[in-house]
Amino acid sequence: MSEIDQSTHLKRKLGARHLNMIAIGGSIGTGLFLASGATIANAGPGGALLAYALIGVMIYFLMTSLGELATHNPTSGAFFTYGSKYVEGGFGFALGWNYWYNWAITVAFELVAVQFIMKFWFPDIPGFYWSAIFLAIIFAINAMTVKGFGESEFLFSLVKVIAIIAFIIIGLAMIVKIMLTPNMVTFGNWTKGEAPFVGGLQAMIGVAMIAGFSFQGTEMVGVAAGESKDPKKTIPVAIKQIFWRILLFYIVCIFIIGTLIAYDDPRLLQAASSENITLSPFTLLYEKAGFAFAAGLMNAVILTAILSAGNSGMYTSTRMLFNMARHGSAPAWFGKLDPRGVPMNALYATTAIAALCFLTTFIGEEQVFNWLLNMSGMCGFIVWLGIAVSHYRFRKGYIAQGHKLENLAYTAKFFPFAPWFAFILCSIVVLGQNYQAVLAGEWLSVLSTYIGIFLFLVIWLGYKWKYKTKLISYKEMDVTPMNIDRED
Repeated sequence: MSEIDQSTHLKRKLGARHLNMIAIGGSIGTGLFLASGATIANAGPGGALLAYALIGVMIYFLMTSLGELATHNPTSGAFFTYGSKYVEGGFGFALGWNYWYNWAITVAFELVAVQFIMKFWFPDIPGFYWSAIFLAIIFAINAMTVKGFGESEFLFSLVKVIAIIAFIIIGLAMIVKIMLTPNMVTFGNWTKGEAPFVGGLQAMIGVAMIAGFSFQGTEMVGVAAGESKDPKKTIPVAIKQIFWRILLFYIVCIFIIGTLIAYDDPRLLQAASSENITLSPFTLLYEKAGFAFAAGLMNAVILTAILSAGNSGMYTSTRMLFNMARHGSAPAWFGKLDPRGVPMNALYATTAIAALCFLTTFIGEEQVFNWLLNMSGMCGFIVWLGIAVSHYRFRKGYIAQGHKLENLAYTAKFFPFAPWFAFILCSIVVLGQNYQAVLAGEWLSVLSTYIGIFLFLVIWLGYKWKYKTKLISYKEMDVTPMNIDRED
Protein backbone atom coordinates (compact mmCIF):
# COMPACT_ATOMS: atom_id res chain seq x y z
CA MET A 1 0.00 0.00 0.00
CA SER A 2 1.40 3.39 -0.96
CA GLU A 3 2.08 6.08 1.58
CA ILE A 4 -0.87 8.17 0.44
CA ASP A 5 -3.23 5.22 1.02
CA GLN A 6 -2.21 4.60 4.62
CA SER A 7 -4.43 7.41 5.78
CA THR A 8 -6.64 8.48 2.92
CA HIS A 9 -9.17 10.80 4.52
CA LEU A 10 -9.19 13.76 6.84
CA LYS A 11 -10.64 13.03 10.26
CA ARG A 12 -14.15 14.24 11.11
CA LYS A 13 -13.41 15.55 14.61
CA LEU A 14 -14.81 19.10 14.55
CA GLY A 15 -18.09 19.72 16.40
CA ALA A 16 -20.55 22.59 16.12
CA ARG A 17 -18.72 24.72 18.70
CA HIS A 18 -15.46 24.28 16.77
CA LEU A 19 -17.07 25.34 13.49
CA ASN A 20 -18.60 28.40 15.14
CA MET A 21 -15.30 29.48 16.64
CA ILE A 22 -13.30 28.77 13.48
CA ALA A 23 -15.58 31.15 11.59
CA ILE A 24 -15.39 33.77 14.35
CA GLY A 25 -11.65 33.29 14.80
CA GLY A 26 -10.97 33.82 11.13
CA SER A 27 -13.15 36.92 10.82
CA ILE A 28 -12.29 38.83 14.01
CA GLY A 29 -8.81 40.28 13.80
CA THR A 30 -7.01 43.45 12.78
CA GLY A 31 -9.93 44.47 10.55
CA LEU A 32 -12.25 45.02 13.50
CA PHE A 33 -9.78 46.02 16.20
CA LEU A 34 -7.73 48.45 14.10
CA ALA A 35 -9.27 49.32 10.72
CA SER A 36 -12.75 50.03 12.07
CA GLY A 37 -11.59 53.49 13.20
CA ALA A 38 -10.36 54.38 9.71
CA THR A 39 -13.72 53.43 8.18
CA ILE A 40 -15.50 55.97 10.39
CA ALA A 41 -12.85 58.63 9.74
CA ASN A 42 -13.15 58.16 5.96
CA ALA A 43 -16.91 57.63 5.50
CA GLY A 44 -18.40 59.04 8.73
CA PRO A 45 -20.43 57.04 11.26
CA GLY A 46 -23.38 56.63 8.89
CA GLY A 47 -21.24 55.67 5.90
CA ALA A 48 -19.24 53.13 7.91
CA LEU A 49 -22.35 51.63 9.49
CA LEU A 50 -24.11 51.34 6.13
CA ALA A 51 -21.06 49.77 4.48
CA TYR A 52 -20.66 47.20 7.26
CA ALA A 53 -24.42 46.48 7.25
CA LEU A 54 -24.47 45.90 3.47
CA ILE A 55 -21.42 43.66 3.59
CA GLY A 56 -22.90 41.87 6.62
CA VAL A 57 -26.14 41.12 4.74
CA MET A 58 -24.12 39.95 1.76
CA ILE A 59 -22.07 37.66 3.99
CA TYR A 60 -25.25 36.18 5.44
CA PHE A 61 -26.53 35.42 1.94
CA LEU A 62 -23.17 33.90 1.00
CA MET A 63 -23.16 31.76 4.13
CA THR A 64 -26.61 30.39 3.36
CA SER A 65 -25.43 29.62 -0.18
CA LEU A 66 -22.33 27.94 1.21
CA GLY A 67 -24.47 26.09 3.76
CA GLU A 68 -26.54 24.51 1.00
CA LEU A 69 -23.42 23.49 -0.92
CA ALA A 70 -21.45 22.27 2.11
CA THR A 71 -24.23 20.11 3.58
CA HIS A 72 -24.85 18.56 0.17
CA ASN A 73 -21.17 18.01 -0.56
CA PRO A 74 -18.98 18.49 2.56
CA THR A 75 -15.35 18.68 1.51
CA SER A 76 -12.26 20.51 2.73
CA GLY A 77 -11.72 21.80 -0.80
CA ALA A 78 -15.10 23.50 -0.77
CA PHE A 79 -14.65 26.39 -3.20
CA PHE A 80 -12.34 24.55 -5.55
CA THR A 81 -14.67 21.55 -5.69
CA TYR A 82 -17.87 23.54 -6.14
CA GLY A 83 -16.40 25.74 -8.85
CA SER A 84 -15.15 22.71 -10.77
CA LYS A 85 -18.36 20.67 -10.42
CA TYR A 86 -20.96 23.37 -11.00
CA VAL A 87 -19.27 26.02 -13.15
CA GLU A 88 -16.20 25.03 -15.15
CA GLY A 89 -12.95 23.15 -14.50
CA GLY A 90 -10.67 26.15 -15.03
CA PHE A 91 -12.87 28.34 -12.83
CA GLY A 92 -12.64 25.87 -9.94
CA PHE A 93 -8.90 25.43 -10.49
CA ALA A 94 -8.27 29.19 -10.32
CA LEU A 95 -10.64 29.58 -7.37
CA GLY A 96 -8.77 26.93 -5.38
CA TRP A 97 -5.34 28.46 -5.97
CA ASN A 98 -6.74 31.92 -5.27
CA TYR A 99 -8.10 30.79 -1.91
CA TRP A 100 -4.89 29.00 -1.00
CA TYR A 101 -2.58 31.94 -1.61
CA ASN A 102 -5.20 34.34 -0.22
CA TRP A 103 -5.03 32.79 3.24
CA ALA A 104 -1.33 31.97 3.06
CA ILE A 105 -0.73 35.67 2.32
CA THR A 106 -3.12 36.62 5.13
CA VAL A 107 -1.03 34.57 7.57
CA ALA A 108 2.02 36.56 6.42
CA PHE A 109 0.06 39.79 6.88
CA GLU A 110 -0.91 38.87 10.43
CA LEU A 111 2.71 37.97 11.23
CA VAL A 112 3.82 41.43 10.03
CA ALA A 113 1.17 42.97 12.32
CA VAL A 114 2.72 41.00 15.19
CA GLN A 115 5.94 42.95 14.69
CA PHE A 116 4.17 46.26 15.27
CA ILE A 117 2.32 45.06 18.35
CA MET A 118 5.36 43.58 20.05
CA LYS A 119 7.11 46.96 19.69
CA PHE A 120 4.73 48.21 22.37
CA TRP A 121 6.46 46.04 24.97
CA PHE A 122 9.86 45.40 23.35
CA PRO A 123 10.74 48.37 21.12
CA ASP A 124 14.43 47.43 20.78
CA ILE A 125 13.99 43.83 19.56
CA PRO A 126 13.84 43.46 15.73
CA GLY A 127 10.39 42.45 14.48
CA PHE A 128 11.91 39.60 12.47
CA TYR A 129 12.27 37.52 15.63
CA TRP A 130 8.65 37.99 16.70
CA SER A 131 7.37 36.90 13.30
CA ALA A 132 9.58 33.82 13.48
CA ILE A 133 8.35 32.91 16.97
CA PHE A 134 4.67 33.31 16.12
CA LEU A 135 5.06 31.49 12.80
CA ALA A 136 6.56 28.57 14.73
CA ILE A 137 3.62 28.63 17.17
CA ILE A 138 1.03 28.66 14.37
CA PHE A 139 2.86 25.86 12.56
CA ALA A 140 3.00 23.75 15.71
CA ILE A 141 -0.73 24.16 16.37
CA ASN A 142 -1.61 23.18 12.82
CA ALA A 143 0.76 20.20 12.98
CA MET A 144 -1.39 18.77 15.76
CA THR A 145 -4.43 16.60 15.08
CA VAL A 146 -7.50 18.43 13.81
CA LYS A 147 -9.15 18.12 17.21
CA GLY A 148 -6.14 19.80 18.83
CA PHE A 149 -6.42 22.61 16.32
CA GLY A 150 -10.14 22.94 17.00
CA GLU A 151 -9.64 23.21 20.76
CA SER A 152 -6.86 25.81 20.44
CA GLU A 153 -8.93 27.91 18.05
CA PHE A 154 -11.90 27.67 20.39
CA LEU A 155 -9.82 29.16 23.23
CA PHE A 156 -8.27 31.90 21.06
CA SER A 157 -11.68 32.99 19.78
CA LEU A 158 -13.17 32.90 23.26
CA VAL A 159 -10.71 35.59 24.38
CA LYS A 160 -11.79 37.83 21.49
CA VAL A 161 -15.47 37.25 22.11
CA ILE A 162 -15.12 38.18 25.79
CA ALA A 163 -13.18 41.35 24.89
CA ILE A 164 -15.80 42.44 22.36
CA ILE A 165 -18.71 41.74 24.72
CA ALA A 166 -16.97 43.82 27.40
CA PHE A 167 -16.45 46.61 24.85
CA ILE A 168 -20.14 46.55 23.87
CA ILE A 169 -21.31 46.64 27.50
CA ILE A 170 -19.03 49.58 28.36
CA GLY A 171 -19.90 51.42 25.14
CA LEU A 172 -23.64 51.10 25.62
CA ALA A 173 -23.27 52.16 29.25
CA MET A 174 -21.52 55.31 28.05
CA ILE A 175 -24.18 56.00 25.42
CA VAL A 176 -27.01 55.82 27.99
CA LYS A 177 -24.83 57.95 30.31
CA ILE A 178 -24.28 55.33 33.01
CA MET A 179 -20.55 55.82 32.33
CA LEU A 180 -19.69 59.14 30.73
CA THR A 181 -16.86 61.61 31.08
CA PRO A 182 -17.78 65.30 31.74
CA ASN A 183 -18.79 67.40 28.70
CA MET A 184 -18.70 64.36 26.44
CA VAL A 185 -21.22 64.27 23.56
CA THR A 186 -22.82 61.09 22.27
CA PHE A 187 -25.28 61.27 19.39
CA GLY A 188 -23.97 64.72 18.50
CA ASN A 189 -21.21 62.97 16.55
CA TRP A 190 -23.85 61.79 14.06
CA THR A 191 -24.71 65.37 13.06
CA LYS A 192 -21.32 67.03 13.42
CA GLY A 193 -19.84 68.62 10.28
CA GLU A 194 -20.42 66.41 7.23
CA ALA A 195 -21.71 63.51 9.35
CA PRO A 196 -23.29 61.06 9.18
CA PHE A 197 -22.03 60.47 5.61
CA VAL A 198 -18.57 61.70 4.67
CA GLY A 199 -16.53 61.35 1.48
CA GLY A 200 -19.25 60.32 -0.96
CA LEU A 201 -19.50 57.13 -3.01
CA GLN A 202 -15.76 56.58 -3.37
CA ALA A 203 -15.33 56.60 0.41
CA MET A 204 -18.18 54.10 0.76
CA ILE A 205 -16.61 51.72 -1.76
CA GLY A 206 -13.23 51.95 -0.03
CA VAL A 207 -14.82 51.31 3.35
CA ALA A 208 -16.71 48.33 1.89
CA MET A 209 -13.37 46.74 0.94
CA ILE A 210 -12.09 47.23 4.50
CA ALA A 211 -15.35 45.80 5.85
CA GLY A 212 -14.97 42.87 3.48
CA PHE A 213 -11.44 42.23 4.71
CA SER A 214 -12.78 42.32 8.27
CA PHE A 215 -15.45 39.73 7.45
CA GLN A 216 -13.08 37.37 5.65
CA GLY A 217 -12.96 34.04 7.43
CA THR A 218 -16.67 33.44 7.89
CA GLU A 219 -16.54 31.19 4.81
CA MET A 220 -14.11 28.90 6.67
CA VAL A 221 -17.17 26.92 7.77
CA GLY A 222 -17.28 25.53 4.23
CA VAL A 223 -13.65 24.42 4.36
CA ALA A 224 -13.99 22.94 7.87
CA ALA A 225 -17.04 20.94 6.69
CA GLY A 226 -14.69 18.20 5.48
CA GLU A 227 -13.60 17.57 9.08
CA SER A 228 -16.86 18.16 10.92
CA LYS A 229 -18.52 15.25 12.74
CA ASP A 230 -22.00 15.63 11.27
CA PRO A 231 -22.03 18.27 8.51
CA LYS A 232 -25.78 18.02 7.86
CA LYS A 233 -26.46 19.09 11.44
CA THR A 234 -23.47 21.18 12.50
CA ILE A 235 -23.14 23.39 9.39
CA PRO A 236 -26.73 24.76 9.36
CA VAL A 237 -26.41 25.59 13.07
CA ALA A 238 -23.11 27.38 12.47
CA ILE A 239 -24.56 29.29 9.48
CA LYS A 240 -27.52 30.61 11.49
CA GLN A 241 -25.39 31.68 14.45
CA ILE A 242 -22.78 33.40 12.30
CA PHE A 243 -25.24 36.04 11.07
CA TRP A 244 -26.26 37.11 14.56
CA ARG A 245 -22.67 37.23 15.72
CA ILE A 246 -21.72 39.36 12.72
CA LEU A 247 -24.59 41.69 13.60
CA LEU A 248 -23.52 41.86 17.23
CA PHE A 249 -19.76 42.07 16.86
CA TYR A 250 -19.42 44.32 13.83
CA ILE A 251 -22.55 46.42 13.45
CA VAL A 252 -22.92 47.17 17.16
CA CYS A 253 -19.21 47.92 17.56
CA ILE A 254 -19.22 50.33 14.60
CA PHE A 255 -22.33 52.04 15.99
CA ILE A 256 -20.68 52.47 19.40
CA ILE A 257 -17.41 53.82 17.98
CA GLY A 258 -19.21 56.21 15.62
CA THR A 259 -21.44 57.45 18.43
CA LEU A 260 -18.76 58.04 21.05
CA ILE A 261 -15.77 59.12 18.90
CA ALA A 262 -16.09 61.96 16.38
CA TYR A 263 -15.26 61.01 12.79
CA ASP A 264 -12.80 63.92 12.58
CA ASP A 265 -10.89 62.89 15.70
CA PRO A 266 -7.31 62.71 14.34
CA ARG A 267 -6.61 59.65 16.47
CA LEU A 268 -9.07 57.57 14.42
CA LEU A 269 -6.97 58.04 11.29
CA GLN A 270 -3.81 57.38 13.27
CA ALA A 271 -5.37 54.17 14.54
CA ALA A 272 -5.41 52.88 10.97
CA SER A 273 -1.63 53.12 10.83
CA SER A 274 0.23 49.96 11.73
CA GLU A 275 2.67 52.17 13.61
CA ASN A 276 -0.06 53.27 16.04
CA ILE A 277 -1.47 50.03 17.41
CA THR A 278 -2.14 51.63 20.79
CA LEU A 279 -4.60 54.03 19.12
CA SER A 280 -7.15 51.33 18.28
CA PRO A 281 -10.69 52.78 18.55
CA PHE A 282 -11.29 50.15 21.21
CA THR A 283 -8.40 51.63 23.19
CA LEU A 284 -9.70 55.18 22.72
CA LEU A 285 -13.10 54.25 24.08
CA TYR A 286 -11.64 52.46 27.11
CA GLU A 287 -9.59 55.57 27.85
CA LYS A 288 -12.71 57.74 27.60
CA ALA A 289 -14.32 55.40 30.14
CA GLY A 290 -11.41 56.05 32.51
CA PHE A 291 -9.48 52.77 32.17
CA ALA A 292 -5.82 53.74 32.26
CA PHE A 293 -4.67 50.20 31.46
CA ALA A 294 -6.52 50.19 28.10
CA ALA A 295 -3.47 50.30 25.81
CA GLY A 296 -1.73 47.31 27.36
CA LEU A 297 -4.94 45.32 27.65
CA MET A 298 -5.97 45.90 24.05
CA ASN A 299 -2.50 45.06 22.78
CA ALA A 300 -2.80 41.68 24.48
CA VAL A 301 -6.27 41.13 23.00
CA ILE A 302 -5.17 42.22 19.52
CA LEU A 303 -2.17 39.93 19.76
CA THR A 304 -4.50 37.03 20.59
CA ALA A 305 -6.77 38.04 17.71
CA ILE A 306 -3.87 38.03 15.27
CA LEU A 307 -2.64 34.66 16.48
CA SER A 308 -6.16 33.27 16.08
CA ALA A 309 -6.67 34.73 12.58
CA GLY A 310 -3.26 33.46 11.49
CA ASN A 311 -4.01 30.06 12.99
CA SER A 312 -7.33 29.80 11.14
CA GLY A 313 -5.74 31.03 7.93
CA MET A 314 -2.99 28.43 8.10
CA TYR A 315 -5.57 25.68 8.67
CA THR A 316 -7.82 26.79 5.81
CA SER A 317 -5.13 27.27 3.18
CA THR A 318 -3.48 23.97 4.10
CA ARG A 319 -6.76 22.06 3.67
CA MET A 320 -7.44 23.75 0.35
CA LEU A 321 -4.03 22.78 -1.04
CA PHE A 322 -4.46 19.22 0.25
CA ASN A 323 -7.84 18.82 -1.42
CA MET A 324 -6.62 20.30 -4.68
CA ALA A 325 -3.78 17.78 -4.71
CA ARG A 326 -6.22 14.93 -4.14
CA HIS A 327 -8.20 16.08 -7.18
CA GLY A 328 -5.15 16.43 -9.42
CA SER A 329 -5.06 20.24 -9.43
CA ALA A 330 -1.84 20.47 -7.38
CA PRO A 331 1.21 18.21 -7.13
CA ALA A 332 0.26 14.83 -5.57
CA TRP A 333 2.91 15.33 -2.87
CA PHE A 334 0.63 17.87 -1.19
CA GLY A 335 -2.17 15.30 -0.95
CA LYS A 336 -0.36 13.02 1.49
CA LEU A 337 -1.41 12.63 5.11
CA ASP A 338 0.69 11.56 8.05
CA PRO A 339 -0.55 8.68 10.28
CA ARG A 340 -2.53 11.17 12.43
CA GLY A 341 -4.48 12.43 9.41
CA VAL A 342 -2.66 15.79 9.12
CA PRO A 343 -1.63 17.05 5.62
CA MET A 344 1.91 17.98 6.64
CA ASN A 345 3.28 18.51 3.13
CA ALA A 346 0.56 21.02 2.35
CA LEU A 347 1.31 22.66 5.71
CA TYR A 348 4.99 23.02 4.78
CA ALA A 349 4.09 24.76 1.49
CA THR A 350 1.66 27.14 3.19
CA THR A 351 4.24 27.97 5.85
CA ALA A 352 6.73 28.84 3.10
CA ILE A 353 4.31 31.46 1.70
CA ALA A 354 3.58 32.76 5.20
CA ALA A 355 7.32 33.38 5.49
CA LEU A 356 6.79 36.39 3.18
CA CYS A 357 6.47 38.24 6.47
CA PHE A 358 10.27 38.21 6.62
CA LEU A 359 10.38 40.55 3.61
CA THR A 360 10.10 43.33 6.18
CA THR A 361 13.80 42.82 6.82
CA PHE A 362 14.63 43.95 3.27
CA ILE A 363 11.74 46.14 2.09
CA GLY A 364 10.25 47.76 5.16
CA GLU A 365 7.42 46.90 7.48
CA GLU A 366 4.88 49.45 6.27
CA GLN A 367 5.27 48.61 2.57
CA VAL A 368 4.97 44.85 3.13
CA PHE A 369 2.02 45.36 5.49
CA ASN A 370 0.04 47.39 2.92
CA TRP A 371 0.94 45.13 -0.01
CA LEU A 372 -0.22 41.99 1.77
CA LEU A 373 -3.38 43.71 2.99
CA ASN A 374 -4.32 44.77 -0.54
CA MET A 375 -3.67 41.31 -1.99
CA SER A 376 -5.67 39.53 0.69
CA GLY A 377 -8.67 41.85 0.50
CA MET A 378 -9.07 41.52 -3.28
CA CYS A 379 -8.59 37.74 -3.25
CA GLY A 380 -11.25 37.39 -0.56
CA PHE A 381 -13.87 39.11 -2.70
CA ILE A 382 -13.00 36.81 -5.61
CA VAL A 383 -13.74 33.82 -3.36
CA TRP A 384 -17.13 35.27 -2.46
CA LEU A 385 -17.92 35.83 -6.13
CA GLY A 386 -17.06 32.18 -6.70
CA ILE A 387 -19.42 31.02 -3.94
CA ALA A 388 -22.31 33.06 -5.37
CA VAL A 389 -21.80 31.75 -8.91
CA SER A 390 -21.32 28.14 -7.77
CA HIS A 391 -24.48 28.14 -5.65
CA TYR A 392 -26.60 29.75 -8.37
CA ARG A 393 -25.53 27.16 -10.94
CA PHE A 394 -25.81 24.24 -8.48
CA ARG A 395 -29.42 25.10 -7.64
CA LYS A 396 -30.30 25.56 -11.30
CA GLY A 397 -28.71 22.21 -12.18
CA TYR A 398 -30.32 20.44 -9.23
CA ILE A 399 -33.80 21.55 -10.32
CA ALA A 400 -33.08 20.97 -14.03
CA GLN A 401 -32.29 17.31 -13.30
CA GLY A 402 -35.65 16.79 -11.62
CA HIS A 403 -34.58 16.86 -7.95
CA LYS A 404 -36.82 18.29 -5.22
CA LEU A 405 -35.65 21.09 -2.91
CA GLU A 406 -37.11 19.29 0.11
CA ASN A 407 -34.50 16.56 -0.40
CA LEU A 408 -31.66 18.98 0.33
CA ALA A 409 -30.22 18.75 3.85
CA TYR A 410 -30.22 22.56 4.01
CA THR A 411 -31.99 24.97 1.68
CA ALA A 412 -30.71 28.53 1.26
CA LYS A 413 -33.43 31.17 1.44
CA PHE A 414 -34.01 34.11 -0.92
CA PHE A 415 -32.87 32.27 -4.06
CA PRO A 416 -32.09 33.57 -6.67
CA PHE A 417 -31.99 37.06 -5.13
CA ALA A 418 -29.32 36.17 -2.54
CA PRO A 419 -26.54 34.95 -4.89
CA TRP A 420 -27.32 37.73 -7.39
CA PHE A 421 -27.16 40.39 -4.66
CA ALA A 422 -23.82 38.99 -3.42
CA PHE A 423 -22.41 38.80 -6.94
CA ILE A 424 -23.40 42.37 -7.88
CA LEU A 425 -22.21 43.92 -4.60
CA CYS A 426 -18.89 42.06 -4.73
CA SER A 427 -18.38 43.18 -8.33
CA ILE A 428 -19.07 46.82 -7.47
CA VAL A 429 -16.64 46.78 -4.55
CA VAL A 430 -13.90 44.99 -6.49
CA LEU A 431 -14.11 47.00 -9.71
CA GLY A 432 -14.72 50.32 -7.97
CA GLN A 433 -11.67 50.23 -5.71
CA ASN A 434 -9.51 52.45 -7.88
CA TYR A 435 -11.62 53.37 -10.89
CA GLN A 436 -10.11 56.88 -10.95
CA ALA A 437 -6.71 55.38 -11.77
CA VAL A 438 -8.29 53.41 -14.63
CA LEU A 439 -9.92 56.55 -16.05
CA ALA A 440 -6.68 58.51 -15.66
CA GLY A 441 -4.55 55.78 -17.24
CA GLU A 442 -2.33 55.39 -14.16
CA TRP A 443 -1.53 51.78 -14.95
CA LEU A 444 1.01 51.17 -12.20
CA SER A 445 -1.60 52.13 -9.62
CA VAL A 446 -4.17 49.98 -11.43
CA LEU A 447 -1.82 46.99 -11.31
CA SER A 448 -1.12 47.37 -7.61
CA THR A 449 -4.85 47.58 -6.86
CA TYR A 450 -6.17 44.85 -9.14
CA ILE A 451 -3.26 42.40 -9.16
CA GLY A 452 -5.41 39.78 -7.43
CA ILE A 453 -7.91 39.87 -10.31
CA PHE A 454 -5.16 39.71 -12.94
CA LEU A 455 -3.59 36.68 -11.27
CA PHE A 456 -6.94 34.89 -10.99
CA LEU A 457 -7.71 35.49 -14.68
CA VAL A 458 -4.25 34.31 -15.78
CA ILE A 459 -4.65 31.03 -13.87
CA TRP A 460 -8.24 30.50 -15.06
CA LEU A 461 -7.66 31.30 -18.73
CA GLY A 462 -4.35 29.44 -18.78
CA TYR A 463 -6.05 26.27 -17.50
CA LYS A 464 -8.95 26.75 -19.91
CA TRP A 465 -6.59 27.19 -22.85
CA LYS A 466 -4.52 24.13 -21.97
CA TYR A 467 -7.36 21.71 -21.22
CA LYS A 468 -10.06 23.23 -23.48
CA THR A 469 -12.61 23.20 -20.64
CA LYS A 470 -16.16 24.43 -21.16
CA LEU A 471 -19.02 25.67 -19.01
CA ILE A 472 -20.80 22.64 -17.52
CA SER A 473 -24.42 22.40 -18.61
CA TYR A 474 -27.16 22.09 -15.99
CA LYS A 475 -28.17 18.68 -17.31
CA GLU A 476 -24.62 17.27 -17.18
CA MET A 477 -23.31 18.57 -13.85
CA ASP A 478 -22.88 16.12 -10.97
CA VAL A 479 -25.39 17.12 -8.28
CA THR A 480 -25.44 13.80 -6.41
CA PRO A 481 -24.88 14.22 -2.65
CA MET A 482 -21.61 13.09 -1.11
CA ASN A 483 -21.71 10.00 1.10
CA ILE A 484 -20.62 11.11 4.60
CA ASP A 485 -21.63 8.06 6.58
CA ARG A 486 -18.05 6.85 6.91
CA GLU A 487 -15.77 7.96 9.78
CA ASP A 488 -13.27 9.86 7.70
